[in-house]
Amino acid sequence: MKRRTITIISAAALAFVGLATGLIIWLLQPSYDDIVKGCQKALAAQSKADREGKPNACKDVKEDDYGALVISNAFDNLPQKDQDVLDYYDDGSINDSIGGDTP
Repeated sequence: MKRRTITIISAAALAFVGLATGLIIWLLQPSYDDIVKGCQKALAAQSKADREGKPNACKDVKEDDYGALVISNAFDNLPQKDQDVLDYYDDGSINDSIGGDTP
């Protein structure tokens, strides 16, 4: 009976250590939001250095999210005069920035 008790206690201790290790490893993994923020920073640094391609920091970002980040980064790097933001008048019509009639 003594051997059985030692075996059970050893197995329980081993299982506890395994679960604790797994939990710690899982908790240390970055969240998806952290990965996306890292990708944004990498894209900004890459555009300043005039490099092309997908940065390593973006490898775990979903393709749709990566495309949106690339477009957002490209828009942010445009000169202010080229960032043509549409202005709407109170009646819902758009300003003449796209060639429409002005009220």
